[in-house]
Amino acid sequence: MIKFQHTVFALPFALMAAIAAADGRISLRTLAWILVAMVGARSSAMTFNRIVDRHIDAKNPRTATRAIPAGLVSTGEAWTFLAVTTGLFLLAAWELNRLAFLLSPLALAVVWGYSLTKRFTKWAHAFLGLALAIAPVGAWVAVTGRIEAPALWLAAAVLCWVAGFDIIYALQDIAFDRAEGLHSLPSRWGPARSLLFSGILHVLSVGCLVAFGVTAGLGVLYYVGCAGAAALLGYEHAIVSPTDFSRVDAAFFTANGLVSVGLFLFTAAAVYLPGAFA
Repeated sequence: MIKFQHTVFALPFALMAAIAAADGRISLRTLAWILVAMVGARSSAMTFNRIVDRHIDAKNPRTATRAIPAGLVSTGEAWTFLAVTTGLFLLAAWELNRLAFLLSPLALAVVWGYSLTKRFTKWAHAFLGLALAIAPVGAWVAVTGRIEAPALWLAAAVLCWVAGFDIIYALQDIAFDRAEGLHSLPSRWGPARSLLFSGILHVLSVGCLVAFGVTAGLGVLYYVGCAGAAALLGYEHAIVSPTDFSRVDAAFFTANGLVSVGLFLFTAAAVYLPGAFA
């Protein structure tokens, strides 16, 4: 019901924020509870999405094989899992610090609320971006107990990045969304205009990544990672066109997975090898 590979979209950015906030000196306890919070929040959000979208998923050939519409998981079992994973997230927030716990209901409202947005706004992609952008802010708060500029720049980068690639992914569902009265930028604007806007978002994302590096005091190695991310995003747009969606999965999973994991590795290198290329 919940795909492990989707973890690469948010977890690396949470870890980037954590090690940058701690200047590499993060405790194992804090790191462990950040990981628990990520697992709990992500599992809770995706389970809620699968529950509320189960009837829509059953109608869409692309999603009809998901666990609930396929009968592999009952709705009751999904609600139970939702309760358990939500509790896990709240426990982790409690164990991290006071601000993390106080913000946890707001975080849940955002990550659950995204699942409803496609019913009433074409900007659902931005809401998904916001849901994932919570990850680096939450990790920064977990380490410092504060919300600071680097976390906000990294969150903005994630928001633009995710919204941009979700627009590309939504190209596959244009006909279905229009038939079912669901909202997305591709179904409202068409492929060409949507891809152009996705590209603008990805340019903004790279700019925000650079701002994160500046405000977090990261070194040259981090900016090498930013350049690699920009190249991958360019490749993502090169393999998808307004008339050819056959490589959307490659753009969605492969390119974006490499963006997030690569940025984390270069951030870690910049934090733990600060003298490199100095």
